[in-house]
Amino acid sequence: MEIEMKIRGLMMDPVTNVPIVILKGVEGSALLPIWVGVYEANAIALEIEKIATPRPMTHDLLKNVLHGLDCSVNKVVVNQLIDDTFYAIIWLERDGRLISVDSRPSDALALALRTDSPIFVEEEVIKSSKAASAKQEKDSSQELKRWLENLGDEDLGKYKM
Repeated sequence: MEIEMKIRGLMMDPVTNVPIVILKGVEGSALLPIWVGVYEANAIALEIEKIATPRPMTHDLLKNVLHGLDCSVNKVVVNQLIDDTFYAIIWLERDGRLISVDSRPSDALALALRTDSPIFVEEEVIKSSKAASAKQEKDSSQELKRWLENLGDEDLGKYKM
């Protein structure tokens, strides 16, 4: 089952100093942190902040190509978590036909923001993420989990939504 989510914020992991996109369920309390690269985080941050660039960035180019092909983004789905790596699918629609495109979650999220498309996460991914998190916490600490669960708007800095 797919759970609709929104980007709650973008922040730096206080332990690893790697950017994290925080997804939160539209209904309910589902929460999913996805660690992303610096460049991918920048692409997401530019769109969250509605910062225009002098030339199209990669995700803007993709949006323009899709528009030129009379194709729309139906939705993006974070659909798998394998060996601590998240996977996503971008669902495109053209002439009433759905087309699935394999994607990194960060690229799918950046495109979803630019096309105002819904974001979904498979329920199994959330469960797997929680299970993996619980195992890691058992080995190390529960500090990060508590930190994520207790995030306030002021903690999300300038990238809160």
